[in-house]
Amino acid sequence: MAQWERYTISKIVEEIGDEKFVIPVIQRELVWEEDKMELLFDSILKGNSFGSIIVIEEETGREPLFESRRFTINGNKESSRKIKTIQKTQKFVIDGQQRLQSLYIGLKGDLKGKILYFDLFSNFNRDYNFEFQKEESYLSKEKEDCPISECLWYPVKELFERLKLVNDYEQVVDEIIANFNIQDKNKQIYIKNNIKSFSNNIISGDSIGVAIMKINGSLDLQVNRRKVLELFIRLNDGGTKLSPIDLIASKLKGFDYRMEGFLREFEDKFKDINLSYENLIKLIFLLQDNHKKELTDIEVNDAKFALDYKQRIENTLIVVMNFLNYVNLRDYYKAKNRSFIPLFFIAYHIFHQKNISDGQILKFFEKYETSCADFKPMKLWIYHSLLNGVFRSKGAGWIPYKTGIIKILEVIKQYKGQLFPYQQLIEVYEKHPIKLFTLSYSVENIDILDRSFVYYLMYYGNGSEYRQNDIDHIMPEHILKQKNYKDTDINNIKNFQLLDYETNRGVKNGKPFAEWVNNPDYVKDKNEYIKRHLIPKDETLWNEDKFLEFSKARGNLILDKIKDYLK
Repeated sequence: MAQWERYTISKIVEEIGDEKFVIPVIQRELVWEEDKMELLFDSILKGNSFGSIIVIEEETGREPLFESRRFTINGNKESSRKIKTIQKTQKFVIDGQQRLQSLYIGLKGDLKGKILYFDLFSNFNRDYNFEFQKEESYLSKEKEDCPISECLWYPVKELFERLKLVNDYEQVVDEIIANFNIQDKNKQIYIKNNIKSFSNNIISGDSIGVAIMKINGSLDLQVNRRKVLELFIRLNDGGTKLSPIDLIASKLKGFDYRMEGFLREFEDKFKDINLSYENLIKLIFLLQDNHKKELTDIEVNDAKFALDYKQRIENTLIVVMNFLNYVNLRDYYKAKNRSFIPLFFIAYHIFHQKNISDGQILKFFEKYETSCADFKPMKLWIYHSLLNGVFRSKGAGWIPYKTGIIKILEVIKQYKGQLFPYQQLIEVYEKHPIKLFTLSYSVENIDILDRSFVYYLMYYGNGSEYRQNDIDHIMPEHILKQKNYKDTDINNIKNFQLLDYETNRGVKNGKPFAEWVNNPDYVKDKNEYIKRHLIPKDETLWNEDKFLEFSKARGNLILDKIKDYLK
């Protein structure tokens, strides 16, 4: 049974600073953005329901159920700490930490260098304006749809501390009016009403209800941990909802607090290949030959495996990044929304090399050009997989993150310590069968390949910078339609290029290709343009009447580019 206590926001913020309220390791980090924090303060001053905070109270002299961390005062990550016994009674927040974090940052700290400001000319009959900003000079001077159009921004931290010190909001009102030399009576009313509302709801009003739950000291520590974790998961139905992966991460951290540092460290170190919490946790399961674990299946051994093999997993991922460099795919994986599935299995094969120490793994591709027998089959497998888009949905019951992972794992786990099973993995695709899968690339089938990957090979595989582009018809669609070419020929990668949107929607828009490309006012360096966009050099093909010949010639240039990567 929970015991309820009422708190002023002022009191709970001070107790957060004194570490009487702390965050258990099972909780995720701060996820609220500044706009959500600003709306919270607006809601509080309107007197809206704050919602309850649920805590587990642990008393002095006990071993804590979970390791914990302080609330962040500046938006930076805090690390959980291992302690043997609790030195003072503490409340471990299991529901409501995002709201409390927002209050603590807004009233006492900053958010990555930005402090919270309050517009004392806010229209208190409608909205209270709060905004995080680095300096007051960056804030807007005026606002619309408000009786007082100008703004009077005041640092929330200063207002909070002054109201606590003098304990008289009217005195603070008089001080501010005098300091800003506000003569207008209407403006004085707005300042008074806004500060009064701030004081009533943050300084003096019991705005927060805290449900305090006690630990049953007669129960085993592990039993109590399981009960609290189950409660935490049930509470996830409200508030800022955690994803299934967030909940799995919470459970892993509950088994061993060091998992918090493990997950953070790997996500930061391998952000260049978009190694998210989700993919890292899935990798931990796959390395144990388990393609999928439900939340209820997570065991202490999963955390133990990750921590016991931390160095080997880290070295494996370093080698995976090296591999991506060697096969010209590092830039491809820097972009977001790339499937991590092929990297799971490149990592799996490297991790499970028998008779290779953790340190020796780092040398796995050291002589990839001459004496690494795994390099070529791994390169061909990932290229053929990406070209065919097998890690996107391909129909016929092939779901990459379900059937794909299951079938690939079934094969690759049979070849631990052996040569990478390129042919056997290709047979997985062929036997399923995956729709339109091919190893025979031709001008006729280029358009069935994964277009985003083909664009990467055409434009970015040589290290060129990504930029904002339009997908542009080289020969204009409206002209080709007038000449009765088929839509399938017109809207084909052989007639597409990536062009900056300003050019595409400006000087090139709708012009016959030869007219546009041969005009130095439009294309300053024709040779560079032709080279970059794989345009046939035979200028007799640049006329829309020769579109099919042009399309075939350009298709061959694209095909040659693809084959260069497969050498």
